Amino acid sequence: MSKLALSLARAQFSVQCGAVFRIMLEFNKFPPMDVWKIGLFHLVKTDVGSFLASDLLVEVCECYLSYVEVYGVKNVKHLKLMKPDTVIFNLVLDACVRFRTSLRAEQIIELMAVMGVVADASSVVLIAQVHEMNGQRDEVRKLKECVDRVPVRLLFHYRQFYNSLLSLHFKFDDIDSASELVLDMYSRRDSGDRKDTQKSYLHTIGSRNLKTGLRLQIEPELLQSDMVRSVGSHAELVMFMDGRLIPSNKAIAKVIDGYKRHRKIGELSKLLTSVQKQADASGDASLSSDVLGACVHIRWLETAHDILDDMETAGFPMQFDAYLSLLRAYCKENMLKEGRVLIKQMRKRGWLLNLSDEDVVSDCCLEEGRIVSLDTESVTLSEKSHLAVTLMREFSEEDGTMPLVYEINSSIYYFCKGNMMEDALRTYHRMQERNIPPIVQTFAHLINGYSKLKMYREITILWGEIRRKLDTEDLTANRDLYGMFLCNFIRGGYFERVLEVLEYMKVNGMYTDKWKYKREFLKFHKYLYRSLKAEKAKTEAQRKRLEHVRAFRKWVAID
Repeated sequence: MSKLALSLARAQFSVQCGAVFRIMLEFNKFPPMDVWKIGLFHLVKTDVGSFLASDLLVEVCECYLSYVEVYGVKNVKHLKLMKPDTVIFNLVLDACVRFRTSLRAEQIIELMAVMGVVADASSVVLIAQVHEMNGQRDEVRKLKECVDRVPVRLLFHYRQFYNSLLSLHFKFDDIDSASELVLDMYSRRDSGDRKDTQKSYLHTIGSRNLKTGLRLQIEPELLQSDMVRSVGSHAELVMFMDGRLIPSNKAIAKVIDGYKRHRKIGELSKLLTSVQKQADASGDASLSSDVLGACVHIRWLETAHDILDDMETAGFPMQFDAYLSLLRAYCKENMLKEGRVLIKQMRKRGWLLNLSDEDVVSDCCLEEGRIVSLDTESVTLSEKSHLAVTLMREFSEEDGTMPLVYEINSSIYYFCKGNMMEDALRTYHRMQERNIPPIVQTFAHLINGYSKLKMYREITILWGEIRRKLDTEDLTANRDLYGMFLCNFIRGGYFERVLEVLEYMKVNGMYTDKWKYKREFLKFHKYLYRSLKAEKAKTEAQRKRLEHVRAFRKWVAID
């Protein structure tokens, strides 16, 4: 059967391949680990295949854990051969990231901790990407404490990790933290590998104050030749050059835009000054010139002048071409008063001493003139920097989600992890009162919190709210969210709600794993209404419920 499963996987018959693997599990015929890996490797290439791969991984882990519980660890040594390892978890997590199934990925991360699987460098990067999609900045910050201790020679593998953290800072509109991370990249140097460096860490999932929280073992320096190829291939904010991580033009553009919106140009100047201090022969000092050139190009002339002044005050005056670029812009915009102020500053630096103000202004309006001859290498800064183009593009690509949503979601997430559902619900209601639109992750946190406490009735109330938002298109349909509702409604016995969710998934053309939901039904309601006939129902409510249960049993092919 292993050969059949692999053949189906290679041919991209995902559903059939999943069925064969599941039959093997049911009959306790556990395939070798290499077969699992190759099968999953082919499954995760497609959307449906990746969905089935994550379901299969969950089922294998549940099977393993149930055997351990029944027979004990010492008596299941042969099951070590079927225990999923780091490579398998990485394959599934990578697929979740590629197909944007971040809610499912969160479940896989928790399962990784339950199974005692060690997270390697690839795992850490993938986990950070999942948290980025779910807006969980605090989780990535906790991971950073481990990642910051890896040797500089391994930083290349963590490019995507820092990209995710930087992206989250921008999502939260926390420009100060983003600026701090940018400076951290510029200032990091290799001080040699320390022999006493800790190799393994325990990462707490959720709040560290929770006594019952899960802990994931992490070895950030562990690199394996696994099958995950896409880690780090989507980093837009962080680059790796000359043996170090540096922010991209997109990242710098977001920092500039953020400080400009918050009217904190002084903080931007402090960042440029700090980077200047870290500058070496590799040319990092060009950042301040690029930033000023971008500001001049998009006609933020007052901002550019403020940066010039701040850099000069801090003892890091900029070069002649920076002043000249701003002066030309003043002349083109007919801002002669500001231009004369700048000319005075330039004369204090020892430039333009033999030219009158009128000559300077006249020459600045020409393509070539006597001013250019003062510095043969000077060109307009905006002509030699791509940062200006990136900055202009940022205006049209800004995320429409309110930063406050992520802050509130973080609170709801930790309340739900700590089983403090009253506090979570109170926070959610406050969100509604302030007209802050909830997102998919908001509802996912609440569902998970209620599910842990088996409060299925409350989940039905939540479903009513989500239905209204889906009908008015205030919320985007999400397969992971629908799947969470299905599992909880089946467990709670709310089959009318189950059929409603299935109808929404059908309308949106979403794949549903019938095998999974059949298994869930048989686990909790195997004999429900099995022999009861409609005419023997005592009440109208019981008759309707019987109809819903029968409709579901027919859908999953039990009857």
